[in-house]
Amino acid sequence: MRFMIMHRTNAQTEAGAMPSPEFIARVGQMMGDLVKTGVLRGGDGLRPSSEGVRLQFAGGRRTVTRGPFGGAKAVPAGFAVLRVTSLDEAIGWVSRFAALIGDVDIDIRPVTEMWDLGVAPKPEGLTTTRYMAVHCHDEAGGDAPPAPELMAAMGGLIEEMTRAGVLLATEGMQPSAKGARIVSTGGKHKVTDGPFAEAKELIGGYVIVDVPSLDDAKDIALRYADVMGDITMDIRALS
Repeated sequence: MRFMIMHRTNAQTEAGAMPSPEFIARVGQMMGDLVKTGVLRGGDGLRPSSEGVRLQFAGGRRTVTRGPFGGAKAVPAGFAVLRVTSLDEAIGWVSRFAALIGDVDIDIRPVTEMWDLGVAPKPEGLTTTRYMAVHCHDEAGGDAPPAPELMAAMGGLIEEMTRAGVLLATEGMQPSAKGARIVSTGGKHKVTDGPFAEAKELIGGYVIVDVPSLDDAKDIALRYADVMGDITMDIRALS
């Protein structure tokens, strides 16, 4: 099974503070270990919300809130990674997605690249930016499967975005009842199985791992927490 382990932001990362070289090295070592064991399927960090936007769609109307902003009032239900020339272009594509599914909140933030961290040069001539769009869902409303017409329309939009070179990845998340939350403070870890409510903090970054069970994902997340320090992490099964 594939699981997404998401760590939350803190005041330092939301302020745009750069991680120390030692911290970057520790995270790099952990990622390298996951590669060696063959379980890593992806991972990225996200830039502060001050560089992003929150889109809220309700009753056919769109509200655009430029960052900074806090945590959403619902749990993440899925995400897409786009490569586009601007935040406004990302907003355009995401708005087309929202037009299909109805009332929804979607956060769009830039992905942290190696050159943002100062550990690699930015490729010469690169004019596009990767953005991660995370849409949220109020699980109290149930988890009914989408109608066949919606699935067909979504498939058509995904195909169009893929052909245009815009869509790099898209994933849906299973309900939080099939996940877990880990809160680490002072080297001590509290593990709570789902379901759970929204977190007060935004997603700061994530890794996707392919392991046999939720318990295996928890083991990796606890190693992740030892590297990250005081942190809140959610583990969610991917669809």
